[in-house]
This record gives sequence, structure tokens and C-alpha cells, in this order.
Amino acid sequence: MRTILRLTSLILIAAQPTTGTGQAPRPLLTGLKNPEGVAVGADGRVFVSAGDQGGKTGGLVLVLKDGKATPFASGFDAPGPLVAWQTWLFAADRQRVWRINLKGKAEEYVAAAAIPLITKAITGLAVDEQGTLFVTGTGEEGAKAAVYAIRPKEKGGTVVSPLKQVPFTAPIGLTLDGNAQLLTVTAGQLHRIRFTDGTTTVAADGVGGGGGLMFDKFGRLYLTDLKGGRVLAIPRPGAKPVVLARGLQEPTALCLDAGGKRLLVADSKAGTVTALSAQIPGHVVDESPLPLETALAFPKLKWTGWQGVTEKGLPVPLRPIVLTHAGDGSNRVFVATQRGVIHVFPNDQAAAQTKVFLDIQPRVRYHEETNEEGFLGLAFHPRYKSNGHFFVFYTPKKDKLVNVLSRFRVRADDPDRADPDSEEVLLRIKRPFWNHDGGTLCFGPDGYLYVALGDGGSANDPFNNAQNLKTLLGKVLRLDVDRKDDGKPYAVPKDNPFVGRKDALPEIWAYGLRNVWRMAFDRKTGKLWAGDVGQDLYEEINILTAGGNFGWKLREGLHPFGATGVGPRADLIDPIWEYHHDVGKCIIGGAVYRGARLPELEGAYVYADYISAKIWALRYDEAKKRVVANQPIRDRNLLPLSFGDDERGELYLLTASPTGQGIYRFARRATGKR
Repeated sequence: MRTILRLTSLILIAAQPTTGTGQAPRPLLTGLKNPEGVAVGADGRVFVSAGDQGGKTGGLVLVLKDGKATPFASGFDAPGPLVAWQTWLFAADRQRVWRINLKGKAEEYVAAAAIPLITKAITGLAVDEQGTLFVTGTGEEGAKAAVYAIRPKEKGGTVVSPLKQVPFTAPIGLTLDGNAQLLTVTAGQLHRIRFTDGTTTVAADGVGGGGGLMFDKFGRLYLTDLKGGRVLAIPRPGAKPVVLARGLQEPTALCLDAGGKRLLVADSKAGTVTALSAQIPGHVVDESPLPLETALAFPKLKWTGWQGVTEKGLPVPLRPIVLTHAGDGSNRVFVATQRGVIHVFPNDQAAAQTKVFLDIQPRVRYHEETNEEGFLGLAFHPRYKSNGHFFVFYTPKKDKLVNVLSRFRVRADDPDRADPDSEEVLLRIKRPFWNHDGGTLCFGPDGYLYVALGDGGSANDPFNNAQNLKTLLGKVLRLDVDRKDDGKPYAVPKDNPFVGRKDALPEIWAYGLRNVWRMAFDRKTGKLWAGDVGQDLYEEINILTAGGNFGWKLREGLHPFGATGVGPRADLIDPIWEYHHDVGKCIIGGAVYRGARLPELEGAYVYADYISAKIWALRYDEAKKRVVANQPIRDRNLLPLSFGDDERGELYLLTASPTGQGIYRFARRATGKR
């Protein structure tokens, strides 16, 4: 074993590899023999597959700890590509695949006979969220490359399915791009392979000789160039590869460390595992935590009419779903609950009691089991001070699978009470399923009302509503609520992007959206920001534009979606930011901060995730057309429902609460707090 694990100190000389910034990368480990693969297990340990060791030793999987490598699993011939999934490691060993548990016990998972078209070696190995493995490799000289899917059975064993052979002969490396396509490298090009028919397209040029491939949790693709001795990165689809490091000897594989901040690169010829910063030169994103936290905004506030329990003693959490203001100079705060009550109170931290501005609970359908329904949207007319009009979006109790957009008016004799009998229904939207209602309402700087509608629900947008311009579902609408025409209780602005097209509804302003959960105009720039909830793998943030197609269900985030998914296309607008479901699974769109209390937050888009309860402040550089910061804000592990802002531009986070304390503001963290 001493000859295998020659842990020697590395002498740094002039010929050492350098990073894209000119700095020398830091070897974590030297003296290895044929390190071919590297992976981080579920417990954070780093594993390395070491190929043929010569003699009687065979190949090994090693575990790295305290700067040393020790044997973890043995019995292999020449293990190469290595991936981790849940509590397992999978190692490609020439023409077969091994499965290894986190105690080091190895078993043959896929025999060579099960993948007969790969007769030379497996050159790429990838695993999806469900534990399906994908392998690629080559057979006899000149034969097309083969790709296999290996699905685990519930009671043990596997189902091996050959995918279509692809029209190239020497793929090296493999990773998933979305849920139904793969990426591999051949002849200096990055190729995309579709599962269903084996169709291939070129995704990028100039990536060298291939090796390791992997996405991080924010859509950045990292690659090794085995022949050119480089590590590359593609910051987003369609961008040119950026060199992270050069001068390596034979970088075969890479992965992110447990913290996601460093790349670990195995170099088979140099016998090293090297750590590199995962930041991409020219595309650096500041991810340092902000010294901010959430704090109760109105700690003494009591909600008129809300008891917190039913007559039978069952809990009824307060679900504040919208916080806004009337823009009338009164500085009042209006909060709507999902069950159909709008409360109003002074914007004072010492506020003690709300008033009921409007109660339409008898009209609103809401159940915990279908919690995407209910009272979902509220916006006050820009001239509310003079006309008293405001607009609501809700699910009516008397109709199934319908949403309504209505206008209400304030009472003439009491500015803190609306007239429940003043309802004027402007729009009724039928949908095929109970979920994906959307519901955000906001007025733009142009004075028009913008309405977000989900794709109609279920999964996979089964009726392709988001891409169909003859339905309002999966869209953002733009309406003139000050006029009426064509027999409608509203008018369509003449400059809406699809006015005059026979194949499109004129109300549509933007499309290709799954379920926008909260959008908001930036008070300073007038840009419309939206968080669009993903389905399988990714959540996304978009800056919406007139006539824009934002991709669903052709794309999810920055990736192809499903069997009909596509790569980046000129007619599809990719999000400015995405995050993987390992980070969070339901984006809560927020707003760009334009308040005065926290100048360090000025211009940042604050958003959250409903499942992970994490909160971030994201900054987008308009000149560079990219995100430059995505900084976490300390959370209290409270599941966020929505964001809102007051008349002064201060931002609030809303959360369900059994005590009624569901409104939080943002504040500086006390010195010394962690």
C-alpha cells in the first residue's frame, strides 16, 4: 500500500498549474496513482477512484481525510468515473458499474453483459434525482457511442435500457441537463443528447478534450479538458467557456466540495486532487451573508375578527398573503389574508389593533388541502386618493376551478372601510386544475394593471397553456381598468404586444410562465421582477418584458424540460437566476428594496423559498447583464408566504402564524450575533 499512497509534499515550481486569475491552485493531495474520479458523499466525505494500481492491488476507491487518502473500497479492476447519490457511491469500472455504501461495501450493480455496446470502457457516468444512472462509452473501432439508462427496481436489481446510439465515436464525460437530456464532450464540442430519440445538438464549442462535467446549484457548468490540461466553466447557456485553471497534466474529473465553494479536480497523470475556487473570472457572484435579519414588525398587533381557532377548537393560522399600501399619503398598511379579509392599520411599530377594511370570506374558497386557492391578490389604483378604487383576485366559493378579478370601492363615509356591495367583476378565468392560480396584481408606472396567471395546474402543463397564446393561463396580462371597450369591463392597451394578432389574445403581455408567485415593479427603474415556481429541479427569477416568452414548458430555469425540451433559443428568454431544488423548492418572489432604513439593501431584489425558508438579496448589473450578488439574509426558519412594501418603500416578509405574529421587517443584526 505504501507505493499506492505516496503522500508526498508537492514542490511548487515555475511550471505549476495556474488559475484563471494567475494564482496557483492548491493541491489537497499528492502522490496518488491514477486518480480518475472524485465525488463528495452525503456525509461530506471526499472519495477518489484510483485506477489500475499495477501488480495484485487492482483499483481502489479512497477516502480523503486530514490531508491523507486511505483505502475505502477495493476489488475493482480500474475504476474511473465516480458519482454519489443519497447514501451510495457508483463507480464505473471498465465495462461494469459498482455500487458502494458509505461503509465501503461494494457490490456489482451492472455487469458488462448488460451494456454490450460498450466494449472498451465507460467514459461517462451520471445520476439523476431518482437514482437513475446514465453511462456512455464506446465499442469497436469506429462504432457510434452508446448511452444506457440504468433504473433501480424497488425490490433490488436494475432495469437497463439502451438509448439511441449517438453519431459520434469518442464521448468523454457525462452530466444531466434538466430531466431528459444529457451533455457530453467529443471532438472539442459540448453535445446535448435527448433521451427520447438520441437527437444531438452542439451546446458549446472550444471545450477541449472532455473529462469531468457538472452543474452547480445555480446553473453554472464546469468541465475539465483532459487533453489540454484545463478546467473550464460556462456561466450560463450560450456563453463562451471561461478558463478557471490551466497547466494541469490530465484532469479527469471534478466535483464541488460539501460547501459548494470549491471545485475538487482529480489529475490522473499528476496523481493529485486539487482545490479551485468555483467562482468564474468575469462572472463572480458575491455570496457573502448580509448582516441583516428579520424582526417582528408589529409585535403588539391584534387582528380584528380573527380568533385563531374554530368553534371546535381546531387551529386556524393567520395567513397574511398581501401587504401593501394605498399610495394616498396616509401611510396606512393594508394586509389581506388568504381567507378573504383585508385589514388596515397605521404604519406604526406600536400599532395595537387592525380595522377590517373588507370582509368577503363568504365569497372566497379556501381550504388547507388546496392552499393555492383563496384570496390571492390586491392592488390599489394609482389614483386611489381621488377615485377610491382597488382590485382583488380570488377563488370564488360558488364556482369550482375559477378565479375572478374584481374592482371594489371604498365607502364615501369611512376611509378605513370598503363597500362589499361595490364589487364589479372584470374577468373570470377558468382553469383545469385547482393549483397554479397565480394571482399577483400590481400597477405599472404606465398606470395599467398587470395580472399574473398560472398555467392551469397539475404537472407538466398538460394542455401546453403557457405556450398557447389563445389562452390567458401561464401569462402576465396588461389591462386598462380606466376604460371599457369591445363589450368588456376593461380595455386592452393599444400597445400590448399581441394586439391585432389573430392567433393571440390581446390582453397578454408576457407568456411561457408556470406559476408566478409574486411579481413587483422596481420603483426606481420600472422593471417588473417575478419569481416563477419550478416543477422538477429548478426555481427561477425573471425580469419580465413586453411580448417575452419565458420558456415554460420548453425549459425549466436554464435547462431543457422534458421530452420536448430545448436548449437556449433566441425566441426564449432565460431567467436571470436559478437555483436547484437542493437549495429550495418553491420560490417566493419579492421586491427590489427602495426604502431608507437600510441603505446597504438599496437596489437588491429580496426573495425567499417557501420550503427551505431561506432568504436572499440578489443584485443584477444591468450593464453587465448578469447577477453580481446573491447574499443570504439570516432567517428564523419561518415558512414565507409573500412579501410586501409600505408607502415609504420598506419591505416586509409575511408568514403563516398560529399567534397572529406573521409580519416581519428587515433589520441590522446586533453586533456579535451569529
